[in-house]
Amino acid sequence: MNQQSVIIEIRAGVGGEEAALFVRDLFRMYSKYGESQSWKQRIFHSRESNIGGLKEIIFELEGENTFSKMKNEAGVHRVQRIPETEKSGRVHTSTASVAVLARPKKTEINISPGNLKFDFYKASGHGGQYVNKRMTAVRVTHLPTGMTVTCQTERSLQKNKESAISILEAKLLERKEMKEFEKLSKERKEQIGQAQRAEKIRTYNFPQDRITDHRIKKSWHNLEKILNGELEPVIKTLQKSLPAS
Repeated sequence: MNQQSVIIEIRAGVGGEEAALFVRDLFRMYSKYGESQSWKQRIFHSRESNIGGLKEIIFELEGENTFSKMKNEAGVHRVQRIPETEKSGRVHTSTASVAVLARPKKTEINISPGNLKFDFYKASGHGGQYVNKRMTAVRVTHLPTGMTVTCQTERSLQKNKESAISILEAKLLERKEMKEFEKLSKERKEQIGQAQRAEKIRTYNFPQDRITDHRIKKSWHNLEKILNGELEPVIKTLQKSLPAS
């Protein structure tokens, strides 16, 4: 068995509230898919929008082959549909970015405690109201890079602190790998593709009931089924068609 752990970060892009609703849809899709794979899920941080969407969410999936199956989800996802708030029936285009971070092994990233700055505050819920009277939410800043991570979903300060450090380690590993990627030869870069997070990889077209992955120029129908977690045909096709690196 190949037990792995990935940290997934989904953020709303262009499209305001509709983009936040799309983030919620993507999170549900990955959650349901994770359930079908018997993966464990743990939410580290989330921010709700005013109408029940998610401006961002960071969560962990742990289980067999999580990274090899999820890594090709990294990039910009685009949705085309008529928003619930749209009165004239026009189709809008919104985006969300997905980052898939491998959780580092102990030997891969070593952060000196002296390079970390911690801020503690009260966890807040929907609408900004405080959900906890004690200081349990954590913001950790990596001083050499200025990278900041927030975690507030756990009830205990220590658990939020540990989770924030885990996310930071994963982000620093990604940063390190990106720097190494930049040093690669031009030919090797062309094989791998460019930095995936900035690329538009997939469109979810509701009027045509179709998902299209632009990297392999392939489409699947029955959009609702896929968004409800039946992602395996897409995942398997991407594993076969995209470079393994």
